[in-house]
Amino acid sequence: MKLVEILFIALGLSMDAFAVSVASGATMKRLHIPNALKMGLFFGGFQALMPVLGWAAGLSMKNFISGWDHWIAFCLLSAVGGKMLYEAFKIKEEEECGGEKTCPFNTGTLTVLAVATSIDALAVGLTFSLLQVSIIAPALIIGLVTFLMSVAGVRLGTTGGHFFEHKMEAAGGLILIGIGFKILFSHL
Repeated sequence: MKLVEILFIALGLSMDAFAVSVASGATMKRLHIPNALKMGLFFGGFQALMPVLGWAAGLSMKNFISGWDHWIAFCLLSAVGGKMLYEAFKIKEEEECGGEKTCPFNTGTLTVLAVATSIDALAVGLTFSLLQVSIIAPALIIGLVTFLMSVAGVRLGTTGGHFFEHKMEAAGGLILIGIGFKILFSHL
């Protein structure tokens, strides 16, 4: 897999985290760098870990599904992308950062958000194993891109509010669906 494709996948996967980061930043009156870095580390760390877990799971199933792996990759990426599109256009309740327990920068809340936004990366890791792609570089790139996008999202959220939040999540979904089609067409 080419570096450009991995970067597009990383951008697509980071859009959920970016959207949550923008919304989280909007709960602050001014930017707190430690909070932005903490969110970036949680989101980037989980986004780097989940593809490795998916890749390891895929290796154990490789012999059973090698004949139709491109269809599985297409379906997984399309499902993740479709979910992101759905989430982008679904009406969401806005949350206030009113107390320590409800604040998105609280460690417990942040862990739940990081796991929730990185589930798609698990499916992408499975796809990488089916395509026989080494996982080290993609996982590091996905983690780094998500870290940067999350920190930028918190910054944007503190200044610009929610304007880009849903548009970026939709763009990420479209990118993943496009890559799924590319994989499918290259194997047909």
